[in-house]
Amino acid sequence: MPSGIATLQHLIAHEEEVYGKLETTTARIAEGVGRVAHEAGIPLTLNRVGSMFTWFFTDQPVTDFASASTSDTVAFGRFHRAMLEAGVWLPPSQYEAAFVSMAHGEAEVGMVLEVARKAFA
Repeated sequence: MPSGIATLQHLIAHEEEVYGKLETTTARIAEGVGRVAHEAGIPLTLNRVGSMFTWFFTDQPVTDFASASTSDTVAFGRFHRAMLEAGVWLPPSQYEAAFVSMAHGEAEVGMVLEVARKAFA
């Protein structure tokens, strides 16, 4: 309990720094992979709220289960395996969300984008 309280106190005291960094890092990863997919001609839709995001392998907006079902799950599986083999651990289903943390920095952003570029090639 004391560690949880200390964590919350730290987040409150450093709110702008913490959440600003999370927002920037998440945007660079999530939107960056979207750009890399677009450059490779692969349809990809991004849904994101704060540091939580999901990529759907479809060119349609995803707003519910029916629209999510238009996704190419085979393509997602290939992408997921390529990312995992290169050390990027993503949720195993595109129906789950990925999360960015304060531990993710410039090196991790660069690695994810580089690995995604290779996965889409």
